[in-house]
Amino acid sequence: MLVAGNWKMFKGTRETVAFFQAFEPPGGVEIVVCPPFTSLLAAVGRGIPVYAQSVHWAAEGAFTGEVSAAMLVELGVEGAIVGHSERRQYFGETDETVRLRCEAALEAGLAVIACVGETEAERGAKETEAVLQRQVAAIPSHERLVIAYEPVWAIGTGRTATPELAREAHELIKGLHDTRVLYGGSVKPENAAELMAQPGVDGALVGGASLEPASFAAICRAAAA
Repeated sequence: MLVAGNWKMFKGTRETVAFFQAFEPPGGVEIVVCPPFTSLLAAVGRGIPVYAQSVHWAAEGAFTGEVSAAMLVELGVEGAIVGHSERRQYFGETDETVRLRCEAALEAGLAVIACVGETEAERGAKETEAVLQRQVAAIPSHERLVIAYEPVWAIGTGRTATPELAREAHELIKGLHDTRVLYGGSVKPENAAELMAQPGVDGALVGGASLEPASFAAICRAAAA
């Protein structure tokens, strides 16, 4: 099981140090933490692999606001999230740019958590399968890459896919791409065990519940169990 904590735009350097001082990771589970760019250096070297929340496809150049894979490697960062639904929704991420970012990160030696998932409108229109097929087709195969299924309608809303819906989506993705698949979408201590007990669910991409050491540790313990 792999549990990744996506801190989004929370926690500066002082809060990052305080988190690691309080967090007690359980054994028997693979854990990574994904702080914002300014807190990466404060997180590196504290016993848990650190991933960035995005990475650019170019090695260098006139790309204001972006960070290259080589820059992350130089910091000691071990991986990156690519194509999170918030990147797609707010910053114009497309299947093509997801592919480019994945390839650049993998070529540089980083691990990748590539995100896919349908919106509420797409699920309501019975387009979930077509959306996942399209998004997964853009993702390269690699031993350092895992996919995170994050139903967009469940992110930050408190709503969670039922275990049955999660299982169906994970089975579909695994039929398209031979890799581990994480579930992401309002994962919290109260539902983590049931979600991660489903066949085909290989861990979790955790948002808000990863910000507090105790709740994140509880989710990690559920994965270990």
